[in-house]
Amino acid sequence: MINTVCLKVSKCLGEKVISLAHKLELVNKTLFIEKQDDQLLIPLKRMPTEIELSQLKDLAPQLVLDNANFTLKRPAEETLISALKRQIPPNLHSSIPHSFDIVGDIAVIEIPPELTAYQVIIGQAVLSAHKNIKSVHTKASAISGVYRIRDLSHIAGENRTQTVYNEYGCQYHVDLAKAYFSPRLSQEHHRVATLVNNNKAEVVVDLFAGVGPFAIPIGKLCPNVKVYALDINPDAVELLKVNVQINKVENRVYPLLGDARESAKGTLFGVADRVIMNLPETAIDFVDAACQTLKSTGGLVHFYGFVRKPDTIEDLKTRFTCLVEHQGRRVVAFEGVKCVRETAPYEQQVVLDVQIH
Repeated sequence: MINTVCLKVSKCLGEKVISLAHKLELVNKTLFIEKQDDQLLIPLKRMPTEIELSQLKDLAPQLVLDNANFTLKRPAEETLISALKRQIPPNLHSSIPHSFDIVGDIAVIEIPPELTAYQVIIGQAVLSAHKNIKSVHTKASAISGVYRIRDLSHIAGENRTQTVYNEYGCQYHVDLAKAYFSPRLSQEHHRVATLVNNNKAEVVVDLFAGVGPFAIPIGKLCPNVKVYALDINPDAVELLKVNVQINKVENRVYPLLGDARESAKGTLFGVADRVIMNLPETAIDFVDAACQTLKSTGGLVHFYGFVRKPDTIEDLKTRFTCLVEHQGRRVVAFEGVKCVRETAPYEQQVVLDVQIH
């Protein structure tokens, strides 16, 4: 048993409070929610802020903070690895994958060549360990091509690549075989959306919008903002149109099919206060398009790129600055610079939040 701070709320209001607490990233998911008479005890991983507590009490005025003992969940990964070690020879145990992507009810797992003969066993083990997963695929190729998609190979469960994914209160229809999508950038999607200034009625251009994971939350959080969501992949744009409708942001987010560089010279020339460039492999080749899209007074660019050793983040900043200057613009400040995630040994994906005049 583990003693920790919790939310104590009546059962009749528990579902709404749990949902909001998850969106606020307050819930300690390693512990079971407990029942006490007609109350639910929801374990927290941190103390809520005054604003967060106020939001929760708007749903349940009698809600209180308390301390209680909670039962620790057995990690699904431990169950999965344990099950696989019973079915795979000991000399291959070190190759068993310990993580995979979950998009909606689909799991996408990278299986090393030495375990190819056991991929069906691995797929079935994933289904057994994660009851919310209905379909398992392996990565059959690297992400490639103009549309940034990879080949997938079905190994267990339902043979489909379409699913519905929920993130920070937004819902996305996704087809992993037709349009790029990564659940690993969920915090970035939310972070950028919270930086957009609704009061200034910003115009945002998302140059590589995909199915809308940056554009949709901006539209939901900022009703006065206009977002032009552009992508060259027609399948991604069709899914984006669906996501605009189901998230009720039709009058704020405008899906566009087209090439970033051509659109920057045409319909999107000089319209943007803020530009999002989430195409980390080749976004550096489109700095000219971002500069052309910005208003004449300038604006802010969220640039995503890869840094591979021996190169450094400082090297990337220098290269970005030179390309901006080549467009007759000037980098005023790097307002934010951080590693988003490790993508491979000696490789990281970084984001530069750059103010340009």
